[in-house]
Amino acid sequence: MPAVNGSELGPTPRTGIVAACLFAVTIAGLDLLSGPEPELAGMLVAPPLIAAVVATYRWVFAVGSLSFVLALLLYLPFTTRAQGIQLLQLGGIVVVTFIAAGVSQLRLQAYQRLTSLRKLAAVVQQAVLRPIDGQLGDLTLGVRYVSASAEADIGGDLYEALDTPYGSRVLIGDVRGKGLDAVRLASTVLGSYRHVAYERAELRSVMADLDRAVARAVGDEDFVTACIIEERGGMLTVLNCGHPAPLLLRKGAVTPLDPPTTAPPLGFLAAAKPRVERLEPGDRILLFTDGLAEARRDNEFFPIEQRAWRILGHGTINDALTSLENALTDWVRGKLDDDVALVLLEYQGPTSDRANRPAWEWGTQRGSYS
Repeated sequence: MPAVNGSELGPTPRTGIVAACLFAVTIAGLDLLSGPEPELAGMLVAPPLIAAVVATYRWVFAVGSLSFVLALLLYLPFTTRAQGIQLLQLGGIVVVTFIAAGVSQLRLQAYQRLTSLRKLAAVVQQAVLRPIDGQLGDLTLGVRYVSASAEADIGGDLYEALDTPYGSRVLIGDVRGKGLDAVRLASTVLGSYRHVAYERAELRSVMADLDRAVARAVGDEDFVTACIIEERGGMLTVLNCGHPAPLLLRKGAVTPLDPPTTAPPLGFLAAAKPRVERLEPGDRILLFTDGLAEARRDNEFFPIEQRAWRILGHGTINDALTSLENALTDWVRGKLDDDVALVLLEYQGPTSDRANRPAWEWGTQRGSYS
């Protein structure tokens, strides 16, 4: 079994060890003050159990040894009348110390297995989600992935941006569930999207293909919320299947791009109706996952719509995303319960470059994320 350092034991292992030792010393001190006959020494079985919650088995043995020595000093000299009880209590400290050490070892092994799985899921997730900052047709875009706190599992948030013959298409989604299964399903959705986005002229056909891919890959209770946007000739088309609505930022105003009708998530025969908007140069569109929509502090949700323009309406795309990440982290006091995927786009206006490029080049010149 690999060695475990202090940082892997939990948030404050040293504090827990010190607390266990102080508890043992306090018991001994109170026992001395209570009179010549030891009355509290039996409570010295507790410090090893306290240490087992945060420390390695070596520290548990150290705390148990301290408890044993203190109890032995309290019992000396042994009296014939209470000798049997005193020896029984000393033996109890030894037995509890060994039990606590075993519990500590099992806890650390479980923690290491969980840590390994989280690291594996994170590596797989990073391989699945490619960096996509850069230029996408007439759009400038940036992406930010904000991981949840260490106690939370890896999420199934996903995103992709493609420059296709039918326009610039951006997908964002969120898989129900956590861990490796969620990352696996996210990989399935992204693999299907990277293929069909180039093959289907209609955005609804792309969503239908994704729905079938999810239905084949999941159980009855699994699903994926998703939103696809397409920019073509200054027209923005939004298809939404159970996902938080994107936000359109324009000249100080923030407009949620809610769908005309509610559609179920992917995997439930999703049949979304498109929402179409004409873009103006300088417009920004924020796509995000549930981690942002459901981020709470004192049971109050992060007010993204009210703060969106003040946070995201100025500076570069990446500066705006950094500001949003900082504001979100401050709101939840550094402890997110779910991962957050953020995609921010800015419409630059029509360019002649795209019109002059042959169709076979589309999708190959995508800035820094190719």
